[in-house]
Amino acid sequence: MGFKIAIAGATGNVGREMLDILAERGFPADTVVPLASRRSVGQDVSFGDKTLKVQALETFDFTDTDICLMSAGGSVSRQWAPKIAAKGCVVIDNSSAFRYDADVPLIVPEVNADAVEGFTKRNIIANPNCSTAQLVVALKPLHEAARIRRVVVATYQSVSGAGKEGMDELFAQTRAVYVADPIENNKFTKRIAFNVIPHIDVFMEDGSTKEEWKVVAETKKMLDPKIKVTCTAVRVPVFIGHSEAVNIEFEDEITADQARDILREAPGCLVVDKHEDGGYMTPYESAGEDATYISRIREDPTVDNGLNIWVVSDNLRKGAALNAIQIAEVLVNRGLISPKKQAA
Repeated sequence: MGFKIAIAGATGNVGREMLDILAERGFPADTVVPLASRRSVGQDVSFGDKTLKVQALETFDFTDTDICLMSAGGSVSRQWAPKIAAKGCVVIDNSSAFRYDADVPLIVPEVNADAVEGFTKRNIIANPNCSTAQLVVALKPLHEAARIRRVVVATYQSVSGAGKEGMDELFAQTRAVYVADPIENNKFTKRIAFNVIPHIDVFMEDGSTKEEWKVVAETKKMLDPKIKVTCTAVRVPVFIGHSEAVNIEFEDEITADQARDILREAPGCLVVDKHEDGGYMTPYESAGEDATYISRIREDPTVDNGLNIWVVSDNLRKGAALNAIQIAEVLVNRGLISPKKQAA
Protein backbone atom coordinates (compact mmCIF):
# COMPACT_ATOMS: atom_id res chain seq x y z
CA MET A 1 0.00 0.00 0.00
CA GLY A 2 1.47 3.35 -1.07
CA PHE A 3 1.07 6.86 0.26
CA LYS A 4 -1.39 9.59 -0.69
CA ILE A 5 0.48 12.79 -1.53
CA ALA A 6 -0.97 16.25 -2.09
CA ILE A 7 0.95 19.09 -3.75
CA ALA A 8 -0.26 22.58 -2.86
CA GLY A 9 0.83 25.11 -5.46
CA ALA A 10 0.99 22.46 -8.18
CA THR A 11 0.69 24.93 -11.06
CA GLY A 12 3.77 26.96 -10.06
CA ASN A 13 7.40 26.41 -11.07
CA VAL A 14 8.27 24.45 -7.93
CA GLY A 15 4.99 22.54 -7.82
CA ARG A 16 5.52 21.25 -11.35
CA GLU A 17 9.07 20.23 -10.43
CA MET A 18 7.69 18.35 -7.44
CA LEU A 19 5.38 16.36 -9.71
CA ASP A 20 8.23 15.58 -12.09
CA ILE A 21 10.62 14.52 -9.32
CA LEU A 22 8.05 12.32 -7.53
CA ALA A 23 7.63 10.44 -10.80
CA GLU A 24 11.36 10.35 -11.62
CA ARG A 25 12.34 8.95 -8.24
CA GLY A 26 9.52 6.42 -8.07
CA PHE A 27 8.21 7.73 -4.75
CA PRO A 28 5.88 5.10 -3.22
CA ALA A 29 2.65 7.01 -3.82
CA ASP A 30 -0.59 5.35 -4.82
CA THR A 31 -2.33 8.70 -5.20
CA VAL A 32 -0.96 12.13 -6.11
CA VAL A 33 -3.32 15.10 -5.92
CA PRO A 34 -2.36 18.49 -7.42
CA LEU A 35 -3.87 21.44 -5.53
CA ALA A 36 -3.99 25.16 -6.24
CA SER A 37 -6.29 28.14 -5.81
CA ARG A 38 -9.84 28.05 -7.15
CA ARG A 39 -8.88 29.91 -10.33
CA SER A 40 -6.65 26.98 -11.37
CA VAL A 41 -9.21 24.23 -10.74
CA GLY A 42 -9.52 21.86 -13.68
CA GLN A 43 -6.16 22.82 -15.14
CA ASP A 44 -4.04 19.89 -16.38
CA VAL A 45 -0.61 19.09 -14.91
CA SER A 46 1.75 16.27 -15.81
CA PHE A 47 2.79 13.47 -13.46
CA GLY A 48 5.03 10.98 -15.23
CA ASP A 49 3.02 9.67 -18.17
CA LYS A 50 -0.27 10.74 -16.56
CA THR A 51 -2.24 13.96 -16.74
CA LEU A 52 -3.85 15.09 -13.49
CA LYS A 53 -6.60 17.63 -12.89
CA VAL A 54 -5.93 20.39 -10.38
CA GLN A 55 -8.27 20.54 -7.39
CA ALA A 56 -8.97 23.42 -5.00
CA LEU A 57 -6.83 23.62 -1.87
CA GLU A 58 -9.65 25.42 -0.04
CA THR A 59 -12.12 22.54 -0.35
CA PHE A 60 -9.83 19.50 -0.31
CA ASP A 61 -10.26 17.00 2.54
CA PHE A 62 -6.85 16.00 3.93
CA THR A 63 -8.23 13.36 6.31
CA ASP A 64 -6.77 10.40 4.40
CA THR A 65 -3.73 12.25 2.96
CA ASP A 66 -0.31 11.29 4.30
CA ILE A 67 1.97 14.12 3.10
CA CYS A 68 1.30 17.58 1.72
CA LEU A 69 4.14 19.22 -0.18
CA MET A 70 3.44 22.96 0.00
CA SER A 71 4.82 25.54 -2.40
CA ALA A 72 2.08 28.12 -2.52
CA GLY A 73 3.76 31.04 -0.71
CA GLY A 74 4.13 32.11 2.90
CA SER A 75 0.67 33.58 3.44
CA VAL A 76 -1.04 30.43 2.11
CA SER A 77 1.24 28.24 4.26
CA ARG A 78 0.56 30.26 7.40
CA GLN A 79 -3.19 29.93 6.82
CA TRP A 80 -3.38 26.29 5.72
CA ALA A 81 -0.39 24.33 7.01
CA PRO A 82 -1.58 24.15 10.66
CA LYS A 83 -5.07 23.10 9.50
CA ILE A 84 -3.65 20.41 7.22
CA ALA A 85 -1.26 19.20 9.94
CA ALA A 86 -4.18 18.96 12.39
CA LYS A 87 -5.75 16.38 10.04
CA GLY A 88 -2.75 14.10 10.63
CA CYS A 89 -1.13 14.98 7.29
CA VAL A 90 2.57 15.83 7.48
CA VAL A 91 3.25 19.20 5.84
CA ILE A 92 6.61 19.78 4.13
CA ASP A 93 6.56 23.50 3.51
CA ASN A 94 8.70 25.33 0.98
CA SER A 95 7.94 28.84 2.23
CA SER A 96 9.65 30.81 4.99
CA ALA A 97 6.53 30.71 7.20
CA PHE A 98 7.82 28.12 9.72
CA ARG A 99 11.59 27.94 9.15
CA TYR A 100 12.49 29.85 12.30
CA ASP A 101 9.95 28.17 14.59
CA ALA A 102 11.81 26.22 17.27
CA ASP A 103 9.20 23.44 17.08
CA VAL A 104 9.54 23.00 13.31
CA PRO A 105 12.59 21.14 11.97
CA LEU A 106 14.40 22.89 9.10
CA ILE A 107 15.90 20.10 7.02
CA VAL A 108 18.41 19.42 4.28
CA PRO A 109 18.74 15.61 4.37
CA GLU A 110 22.47 15.60 3.51
CA VAL A 111 23.08 17.97 6.43
CA ASN A 112 20.74 17.28 9.37
CA ALA A 113 18.41 14.38 8.52
CA ASP A 114 18.25 13.25 12.15
CA ALA A 115 16.45 16.47 13.12
CA VAL A 116 13.46 15.38 11.03
CA GLU A 117 12.15 13.35 13.97
CA GLY A 118 11.08 16.62 15.61
CA PHE A 119 8.24 16.92 13.09
CA THR A 120 5.80 15.32 15.55
CA LYS A 121 5.59 18.53 17.60
CA ARG A 122 3.59 20.36 14.93
CA ASN A 123 3.40 17.87 12.04
CA ILE A 124 5.22 20.46 9.91
CA ILE A 125 8.72 20.32 8.38
CA ALA A 126 10.32 23.36 6.76
CA ASN A 127 12.33 23.44 3.55
CA PRO A 128 15.14 26.02 3.64
CA ASN A 129 15.66 28.98 1.37
CA CYS A 130 16.93 27.88 -2.04
CA SER A 131 20.29 29.62 -1.70
CA THR A 132 20.83 28.23 1.80
CA ALA A 133 20.11 24.65 0.75
CA GLN A 134 22.98 24.37 -1.71
CA LEU A 135 25.30 26.34 0.58
CA VAL A 136 24.93 24.01 3.56
CA VAL A 137 25.27 20.88 1.38
CA ALA A 138 28.75 22.14 0.47
CA LEU A 139 29.64 23.45 3.94
CA LYS A 140 28.58 20.44 6.04
CA PRO A 141 31.41 18.01 5.11
CA LEU A 142 34.00 20.78 5.35
CA HIS A 143 32.67 21.80 8.77
CA GLU A 144 32.96 18.23 10.01
CA ALA A 145 36.56 18.07 8.79
CA ALA A 146 37.99 21.39 10.01
CA ARG A 147 35.28 23.33 11.94
CA ILE A 148 34.11 26.45 10.13
CA ARG A 149 34.59 29.73 11.96
CA ARG A 150 33.24 32.24 9.43
CA VAL A 151 31.52 32.26 6.03
CA VAL A 152 31.27 35.16 3.59
CA VAL A 153 28.93 34.42 0.70
CA ALA A 154 27.80 36.39 -2.34
CA THR A 155 24.87 34.81 -4.15
CA TYR A 156 24.09 35.09 -7.86
CA GLN A 157 20.44 34.06 -7.91
CA SER A 158 18.39 33.25 -11.00
CA VAL A 159 15.06 34.88 -11.77
CA SER A 160 13.17 31.59 -11.29
CA GLY A 161 13.65 32.20 -7.58
CA ALA A 162 11.08 34.97 -8.04
CA GLY A 163 8.62 32.59 -9.70
CA LYS A 164 7.14 32.46 -13.17
CA GLU A 165 6.66 36.25 -13.12
CA GLY A 166 10.40 36.72 -12.70
CA MET A 167 11.19 34.44 -15.62
CA ASP A 168 8.58 36.14 -17.79
CA GLU A 169 10.03 39.57 -16.96
CA LEU A 170 13.56 38.56 -17.93
CA PHE A 171 12.28 37.13 -21.21
CA ALA A 172 10.13 40.17 -22.00
CA GLN A 173 12.85 42.67 -21.13
CA THR A 174 15.51 40.81 -23.13
CA ARG A 175 13.23 40.75 -26.16
CA ALA A 176 12.46 44.44 -25.66
CA VAL A 177 16.17 45.30 -25.68
CA TYR A 178 16.66 43.59 -29.04
CA VAL A 179 13.65 45.15 -30.74
CA ALA A 180 14.05 48.56 -29.06
CA ASP A 181 10.72 48.39 -27.20
CA PRO A 182 10.21 50.16 -23.85
CA ILE A 183 11.49 48.25 -20.81
CA GLU A 184 8.90 47.58 -18.11
CA ASN A 185 9.80 46.69 -14.49
CA ASN A 186 7.02 44.85 -12.69
CA LYS A 187 8.48 42.01 -10.63
CA PHE A 188 11.92 43.51 -10.03
CA THR A 189 12.87 46.93 -8.66
CA LYS A 190 15.19 47.64 -11.58
CA ARG A 191 15.71 46.26 -15.06
CA ILE A 192 17.00 42.66 -14.87
CA ALA A 193 17.86 42.10 -18.55
CA PHE A 194 21.63 42.52 -19.06
CA ASN A 195 21.91 43.75 -15.47
CA VAL A 196 22.34 42.53 -11.87
CA ILE A 197 20.30 43.72 -8.89
CA PRO A 198 21.78 43.61 -5.35
CA HIS A 199 18.34 43.40 -3.77
CA ILE A 200 16.26 40.27 -3.04
CA ASP A 201 13.25 40.50 -0.69
CA VAL A 202 12.63 43.49 1.60
CA PHE A 203 15.20 45.66 3.34
CA MET A 204 15.73 45.30 7.09
CA GLU A 205 16.74 47.86 9.70
CA ASP A 206 20.47 47.03 9.52
CA GLY A 207 20.59 47.54 5.74
CA SER A 208 20.63 43.85 4.85
CA THR A 209 17.78 42.27 2.90
CA LYS A 210 15.48 39.55 4.19
CA GLU A 211 17.07 37.10 1.73
CA GLU A 212 20.50 37.75 3.23
CA TRP A 213 19.11 37.35 6.73
CA LYS A 214 17.54 34.01 5.75
CA VAL A 215 20.90 32.62 4.61
CA VAL A 216 22.49 33.62 7.92
CA ALA A 217 19.70 32.38 10.20
CA GLU A 218 19.08 29.11 8.36
CA THR A 219 22.77 28.18 8.10
CA LYS A 220 23.11 28.65 11.84
CA LYS A 221 19.96 26.64 12.60
CA MET A 222 20.88 23.68 10.40
CA LEU A 223 24.66 23.60 10.63
CA ASP A 224 26.02 25.32 13.76
CA PRO A 225 24.85 28.43 15.65
CA LYS A 226 28.48 29.33 16.41
CA ILE A 227 29.40 29.91 12.75
CA LYS A 228 29.62 33.58 11.77
CA VAL A 229 27.86 34.15 8.45
CA THR A 230 27.50 37.23 6.28
CA CYS A 231 25.79 37.37 2.89
CA THR A 232 25.17 39.65 -0.08
CA ALA A 233 22.31 38.37 -2.26
CA VAL A 234 22.17 39.42 -5.91
CA ARG A 235 19.61 38.71 -8.64
CA VAL A 236 21.20 37.94 -12.03
CA PRO A 237 19.73 37.51 -15.55
CA VAL A 238 19.80 33.71 -15.51
CA PHE A 239 16.59 31.69 -15.86
CA ILE A 240 17.43 28.67 -13.64
CA GLY A 241 20.32 27.91 -11.30
CA HIS A 242 21.75 29.80 -8.33
CA SER A 243 25.50 30.37 -7.96
CA GLU A 244 27.50 31.37 -4.88
CA ALA A 245 31.00 32.66 -4.30
CA VAL A 246 31.89 31.43 -0.82
CA ASN A 247 34.85 32.40 1.36
CA ILE A 248 35.36 30.15 4.39
CA GLU A 249 37.59 30.49 7.45
CA PHE A 250 38.26 27.33 9.47
CA GLU A 251 39.42 26.60 13.00
CA ASP A 252 41.79 23.91 11.76
CA GLU A 253 44.12 23.74 8.81
CA ILE A 254 42.66 22.45 5.56
CA THR A 255 44.18 22.53 2.08
CA ALA A 256 42.41 22.88 -1.24
CA ASP A 257 43.38 19.31 -2.13
CA GLN A 258 41.95 18.01 1.14
CA ALA A 259 38.72 19.96 0.59
CA ARG A 260 38.46 18.60 -2.95
CA ASP A 261 38.80 15.02 -1.69
CA ILE A 262 36.27 15.59 1.10
CA LEU A 263 33.69 17.13 -1.23
CA ARG A 264 34.10 14.37 -3.82
CA GLU A 265 32.92 11.86 -1.21
CA ALA A 266 30.19 14.05 0.29
CA PRO A 267 26.50 13.21 -0.28
CA GLY A 268 24.79 15.49 -2.77
CA CYS A 269 28.04 17.09 -3.95
CA LEU A 270 29.78 16.84 -7.31
CA VAL A 271 33.21 18.41 -7.75
CA VAL A 272 33.96 19.90 -11.19
CA ASP A 273 37.25 21.68 -10.63
CA LYS A 274 39.88 21.67 -13.35
CA HIS A 275 42.33 24.54 -13.78
CA GLU A 276 41.51 24.99 -17.45
CA ASP A 277 39.03 26.73 -19.71
CA GLY A 278 35.56 25.43 -18.90
CA GLY A 279 36.77 23.32 -15.98
CA TYR A 280 34.01 24.57 -13.69
CA MET A 281 30.21 24.57 -13.45
CA THR A 282 27.84 27.34 -14.45
CA PRO A 283 24.14 27.70 -13.58
CA TYR A 284 23.08 26.95 -17.16
CA GLU A 285 24.67 23.49 -16.88
CA SER A 286 23.10 22.81 -13.47
CA ALA A 287 19.52 23.23 -14.71
CA GLY A 288 17.63 19.96 -14.49
CA GLU A 289 20.34 18.33 -12.34
CA ASP A 290 20.04 17.16 -8.73
CA ALA A 291 23.60 17.71 -7.50
CA THR A 292 25.20 20.65 -5.78
CA TYR A 293 28.28 21.39 -7.87
CA ILE A 294 31.50 22.76 -6.36
CA SER A 295 34.21 24.38 -8.47
CA ARG A 296 37.10 26.87 -8.12
CA ILE A 297 38.33 25.30 -4.87
CA ARG A 298 41.41 27.22 -3.76
CA GLU A 299 43.17 28.44 -0.67
CA ASP A 300 42.75 32.01 0.54
CA PRO A 301 46.21 33.29 1.54
CA THR A 302 44.81 36.44 3.20
CA VAL A 303 43.49 34.58 6.28
CA ASP A 304 44.57 31.59 8.36
CA ASN A 305 42.92 28.36 7.22
CA GLY A 306 40.92 30.01 4.45
CA LEU A 307 39.29 28.57 1.33
CA ASN A 308 37.32 29.94 -1.61
CA ILE A 309 34.75 27.79 -3.41
CA TRP A 310 32.13 28.30 -6.15
CA VAL A 311 28.80 26.54 -5.55
CA VAL A 312 26.13 26.03 -8.24
CA SER A 313 22.78 24.22 -8.13
CA ASP A 314 19.34 24.13 -9.75
CA ASN A 315 17.32 26.25 -7.33
CA LEU A 316 13.99 24.74 -8.38
CA ARG A 317 15.26 21.23 -7.63
CA LYS A 318 17.77 21.02 -4.76
CA GLY A 319 16.76 24.48 -3.61
CA ALA A 320 13.10 23.52 -3.37
CA ALA A 321 11.29 20.56 -4.97
CA LEU A 322 13.96 17.87 -4.73
CA ASN A 323 14.83 18.74 -1.14
CA ALA A 324 11.17 18.52 -0.11
CA ILE A 325 10.83 15.08 -1.68
CA GLN A 326 14.09 13.92 -0.11
CA ILE A 327 12.60 14.90 3.26
CA ALA A 328 9.51 12.83 2.46
CA GLU A 329 11.80 9.92 1.57
CA VAL A 330 13.53 10.21 4.94
CA LEU A 331 10.14 10.00 6.68
CA VAL A 332 9.23 6.89 4.70
CA ASN A 333 12.62 5.14 4.80
CA ARG A 334 12.99 5.60 8.55
CA GLY A 335 9.48 4.33 9.19
CA LEU A 336 8.41 7.62 10.76
CA ILE A 337 5.08 7.57 8.87
CA SER A 338 2.86 4.86 7.42
CA PRO A 339 0.07 5.12 4.84
CA LYS A 340 -3.19 6.00 6.57
CA LYS A 341 -5.19 3.61 4.43
CA GLN A 342 -2.90 0.74 5.42
CA ALA A 343 -3.07 1.73 9.08
CA ALA A 344 -6.85 1.79 8.88
